[in-house]
Amino acid sequence: MSVMHFSVPRDIVYGENALQTLSTLKGKRAALVTGGSSMKRFGFLEQAQALLAKAGMTSIVIDGVEPNPSVATVQRGAQAMLEFEPDWIVAIGGGSALDAAKVMWCFYEHPQLKFEDIIAVGSMPPLRNKARFVAIPSTSGTASEITAFSVITDTENHIKYPIVAADMVPDLAILDPALPELMPPHITANTGMDVLAHATEAVASIAATSFTDPYAIEAIKLVLENLENAYKEPGNKDARFNMHNASALAGMAFTNASLGLVHSLAHKIGGEFGVTHGLANAILMPYIINFNRQFTDKYDRVEKLLGVTDLAEAVRQLNAKLNIPTCFKECDEVDFNETKFRDVLDRMSANAHADPCTLTNPGKPTVADVKALYTAAYYGSAV
Repeated sequence: MSVMHFSVPRDIVYGENALQTLSTLKGKRAALVTGGSSMKRFGFLEQAQALLAKAGMTSIVIDGVEPNPSVATVQRGAQAMLEFEPDWIVAIGGGSALDAAKVMWCFYEHPQLKFEDIIAVGSMPPLRNKARFVAIPSTSGTASEITAFSVITDTENHIKYPIVAADMVPDLAILDPALPELMPPHITANTGMDVLAHATEAVASIAATSFTDPYAIEAIKLVLENLENAYKEPGNKDARFNMHNASALAGMAFTNASLGLVHSLAHKIGGEFGVTHGLANAILMPYIINFNRQFTDKYDRVEKLLGVTDLAEAVRQLNAKLNIPTCFKECDEVDFNETKFRDVLDRMSANAHADPCTLTNPGKPTVADVKALYTAAYYGSAV
């Protein structure tokens, strides 16, 4: 048996008013990284800056991180950090802001690197030479606040790259349920299904262990019990609290057990069509759970523990309650033109098969398997 590792943030602060923890940090300068305007509009960015000032720190804001953060955005943020020289990097917002901030951090600490130098798993050099990292999620979904993962898009080649490095696990994760309470319903749905994808993939992963399974299974339970309520009742504090915790628990599982084909396929179809990551995961999940059953009994174990008859069917039913379509052809978030789908299918399938997440999927899926799964999930047909 090989030696294994289990990594989580050094500190996780969660619950009402957890954001106040920023006022206890020790340092001189902090760079806040965020996405669009929501953190500013809802007052959380101003509150974070005030708390950092209370801690005796000056701060700058690096904003404008797009939903699928690009290499150019990461390089722009790293340059701002090089000029300001922060000793804390505070990422606040959705998963995209957190993901981008992690890689900005890398290029701030190692400005000589190029993006291609960190694509290979484990190729990132050590961090924390200049700064430490705080992650404050505003969505209950990506779990970037807990993980060693970041997803960055090469916009020229239409490829999303999952960057994996143990040092990117944040020093401090702040889980304040006040932030996700303001998410609109469709984002609640998409990010919540991302949580479910993380958990179901971590359970089935060939790298799953007795350390990771309890976190993944509890996350599945919390999502099945709370996501519909969070979607239909945005102010339901219990549902929001439970979904925010579920996201972190699933993150603890998958950052140590890795993922599988759901994410491999979602990364690449997202790169080609621009579909939201959580939405892609939600559509793909039932097809891939059914495909993976021929290689693993882990879904059976989850169903027995949680009293679920059929996990894939439970996902389909939850999707329906969240107004998520059953296949990509029915999805109107972006233009899923059938001609383009057929044109890119071979390339997209090969790229998805080469995605690092494929390595820990049960069985040994082939490019042909990936193509069949894409086709099934596009048309809503059986694999």
